[in-house]
Order: sequence, then C-alpha cells, then structure tokens
Amino acid sequence: MEILDEILNFLHFTPDSSRVEITNSLKNPPSPATIKRILADAINKNLISVKGKGRACKYSITPKAHLLRTYDIEEYFKKEIDERTVQTSFNFDLLENLLPAIELFSTDELSYLNKLQEKFLKNISNISANVYNSEMERLGIDLSWKSSQIEGNTYSLLETERLLKEKEEAKGKTKEEAIMLLNHKEALHFLIDNPDYLQSLSLPRIEDIHSILIKNLNVELNIRRSRVGITGTNYRPLDNDFQITEAMNLACNLINTRKNVFEKALLAILLLSYIQPFADGNKRTSRIVSNALLIANKCCPLSFRSVDSLKYKEAVLIFYEQNNLSAFKKIFIEQYDFAVNTYF
Repeated sequence: MEILDEILNFLHFTPDSSRVEITNSLKNPPSPATIKRILADAINKNLISVKGKGRACKYSITPKAHLLRTYDIEEYFKKEIDERTVQTSFNFDLLENLLPAIELFSTDELSYLNKLQEKFLKNISNISANVYNSEMERLGIDLSWKSSQIEGNTYSLLETERLLKEKEEAKGKTKEEAIMLLNHKEALHFLIDNPDYLQSLSLPRIEDIHSILIKNLNVELNIRRSRVGITGTNYRPLDNDFQITEAMNLACNLINTRKNVFEKALLAILLLSYIQPFADGNKRTSRIVSNALLIANKCCPLSFRSVDSLKYKEAVLIFYEQNNLSAFKKIFIEQYDFAVNTYF
C-alpha cells in the first residue's frame, strides 16, 4: 500500500487528525519533509482538506477521496468479515452531502466513455431496424443470463438462450430459475417498448420494474417492512419502511439532477443495491433500472456478460462497507466498452 493510500485510509476512520497522528499511524513512516510534501500534494488534488495553521493543522479526507480513492480489492478481502473495519449502518450523508459534492468520473474517464458513445451511435446509424432488434435481443439474453447468474441462477448461457427464444426449460433446473430469466426478458421488452419510462426516476416506477422482475417468485411487492441481511458483509441496510422510502426519494432526486447519463446509470446501480428497498430482487432491479437510464438517453445498455461474478459482488461490497465506488466504476467503464464493441 502506498503512503498516500495509508494516510487516506487512516483519515477515513479518523478525521481531524494532526500530522503527528497521521505519521504515527503509518507502518513505515517517511521523513517529516516527505509527509509534508505528500499532504500538500493531496490537498492540491482535493483528496485531503486542512483547517488551522502550523502545528494546530487538522487533516481530513475529502468527499472526493472518500468516494473515489483506489482500494486493493484482493488485499481488502483477505480479511474475514469480522476482521474488516466497515461502516455497518446506512449512511444518509452519502446521499445528502458526499455524492452531490463531486463528479464521479474524471475528465479522462468521461472522454473515454464519450468516444465509446460516439462509436455506438455511428454503429447503430449504419444498421437496419431488424439488425438493431436482433442485437438488442442478443444483449438481452446475455444480460438476463449474467444478472441471474450473479444471483445464484445455475442456467448456462446456451440454456438461457433456449429458454428465452424457444421457452424450453433446462433439465435439472428449478422452475424459479426459469421464471427469473423470463422475468428479465419481460422487463427489458417493457423498457424497449417504453424507452422514456424511467427518463426521470421515481419510487413508484422503480417499484413497477421490480414487480416485473419478481413476478411469480413469491416475493413481497413494494417497499419492504422487515429487516434484510446481506451475505458476506456486516453492513446492515435500513429496516424502517419510512426511512427506506426517504432514502429512495433522495436517491431518485440525486440521480435526476445529475446531467451526465453515465453518472445517472452508475448511481442507480449502486444506490438501489445499497438501500435494498425490497425484500428480494434488489440488485436485479438496480441493473435493469441502470440500463433503462442508458436506453432512455440513447446510450448502449450493459449486458455485464464478461464480468466476473465474484469481482462484481466484491465491488458492490466495497460500496456497502466503505461507501467507495472506485472498484465498481472500473467495472462500469469496462462493461460499457465491452457492450459497444460486442453488440450492434
């Protein structure tokens, strides 16, 4: 771990620390002059804030660093659940102050995404409606398969294709697995037929998408009224339906006020997973809603076909436990690249 990463990690849990306290927290502290230089550079990059003067200076991590600093994922998950220092409760400040204060993508990242978007628009301008629909169907099959696989569905991609195209269920699989996949197809068709449905997010419309995804799966509709636990983490989502509704309304407002469609889509997929508004089907809903925003803004939807399911889950857990989106943002950019260069 680099010294700056160590410092940011320390300040993440211990804000308003002095330079001496920061130095004492390091495994192999460098010279005082080097510490001063690192802190000054971090302040210049808006990663660390400072108040006071001289020896009375107190340093804290900025919202930008809190949300975007890089994590060594492999090192992070070497620690077992109870060994990790995490933010166990829901953080309303994330919605009210931290996320609104920053731009989620760097200039270089936005430039890269915009070039991919230009390529996508050029590609679809040169194909017929039939080819476009065929490619959208192919992407939809891949998304239905991968989204369900992330949730534990055991259908293979070929079995998923056979089910969605020919309605032939795979042998040795449960009825519920087939229903999950077919519901994905129905949700995607609904959004393709109604591309502006989620142009502006609202809780009732997200509930509509959720209702399609969990149809015939014996899952409670609408905002949950009971506690849910998440496997693999000590993070505990809200368990009060009034607070859940408040959080969802804040999330919708935050997403609706962002001008950049890629920020909208990234926030949707992470915040719906983080809030866990429903008894089940939260991450499935988050992926469909995120894609709905891309479709509504004439961008390429994501299939997530090439993502490693474990890496996906780890990136989401980092957001739950540290409110940091760097790992998932990397996945988002990679999957947008994959989608533009694989379909259409």
